[in-house]
Amino acid sequence: MSQNTPQKPIEVTAHDLPLYCPTKDSPLWARHPRVFLDIAQSGEALCPYCSAHYVFHGELPQGQH
Repeated sequence: MSQNTPQKPIEVTAHDLPLYCPTKDSPLWARHPRVFLDIAQSGEALCPYCSAHYVFHGELPQGQH
């Protein structure tokens, strides 16, 4: 696979919030320092370390739980 091939967006839901990268399911070789991503404003987030593209699907939670 070429490095120029865009990554498929990673779909996340309210169950995955707060969103951070790398996720707990990431393979060991893909680990980097954990960074929390704000996906609530635009529905999308891009990891500054690995460029993983996250897209939110579903209804955002209202208020704090």
